Amino acid sequence: MKGLELACPECRGKVFARVSPHRARHFYHQVRPRDCALANESPEHHLLKLELATAARAAGFRAELEVGNEARTWRADVLVFDRRDRPFMALEAQLSPMTPQEAQGRTDRYAADGVAVCWIAVEKRPWERGVPSLRVAPPRSRGDAWTVRHGMARYTWAAPHTLKTKAAWTHVSCSLVDAIRWILQERVHAHAGPDATVWWTARSYVQLAVVRARLEADAEAVLQAAAAEQRRQAADMRAASAERRRRAAEDRRQAAEEQAREERAEQERLSAFFEHAGMDAALWPAFMHMVRSTSGKAVECGAQSPAHGNGLLLYSRPCKDSAFQLAGVVCPDPSALARWPADLTILVPGRAWLSRIEEAARSPLKVAVLNPVTKRCAYERVGPGLRR
Repeated sequence: MKGLELACPECRGKVFARVSPHRARHFYHQVRPRDCALANESPEHHLLKLELATAARAAGFRAELEVGNEARTWRADVLVFDRRDRPFMALEAQLSPMTPQEAQGRTDRYAADGVAVCWIAVEKRPWERGVPSLRVAPPRSRGDAWTVRHGMARYTWAAPHTLKTKAAWTHVSCSLVDAIRWILQERVHAHAGPDATVWWTARSYVQLAVVRARLEADAEAVLQAAAAEQRRQAADMRAASAERRRRAAEDRRQAAEEQAREERAEQERLSAFFEHAGMDAALWPAFMHMVRSTSGKAVECGAQSPAHGNGLLLYSRPCKDSAFQLAGVVCPDPSALARWPADLTILVPGRAWLSRIEEAARSPLKVAVLNPVTKRCAYERVGPGLRR
């Protein structure tokens, strides 16, 4: 309108209307002042502020541009007042670069005065994940609306609501007017997702996500409990196995001690026989092992028998249920061989004893030579007419 003089609300300097290269209608200063915040904003920034204020007013709220607090710690592009005319929400058109730390610091300064904030950008910014924000797109043509491309989300969970069905947070596209109305009317609120990304969503979606999270936590707890039970059972099995090994080792130790005692007692019992036979008592276990191995039967030692030339009687049995029977004599005195039974085997520990038996034999005899030193055994037939 010709003749109408316009003034900047910030510095009261004279301004004029014009259209930017991007077809945005705006005002510009006749002389740009150094200390006027409005003089340095772009037409796009100013247009977005107007869009935000218009959306807030369309939602039924009073909204004012460029309002700061008394302490001058913040200045909102658009400050929205509640029904009791108290400031409660700042809408910030953030088109210039800003670090995530700066965004969080400015958000905290608003929060200190009880004012929430929503940051609005037209491009992807590094700070949009950490503070409540919207990423918007301008109208493509005259008559189109500003559109929210990022920052609004819903939680989708396919029916039936079980852990087997898919669930995820998905972005919602809507008009900027709708998004601002939902935010100011508290139909949506800022929510931090599992990866700490902040977006606007309805409480019902958060409740649904909480239900899913509880199911997942319960399932995980069941898995953890099952795994802990498996670990406990495995530990019990290991402990039981270790105890069995310990008892087996103890049984072996006691058996070895008992065997050693029996062997010592047996050697003491047979000390007179060892002296008679001229045999080293330490070789007796090896000699008896050869006797049992070659016969393949259970063998027990008896006593020295004067009737058999003070030789040591050996008894054997072919099977478990049968009785022990005299099977042989160890180192009988050669003087007792005159009437020696032909089927009674003589056992000797070496060739020296074999020679003595051979010289005294008056009838055919069976001799088993079992050498405990060389571990060699041989069966000989000695007697008249059988001399080697």
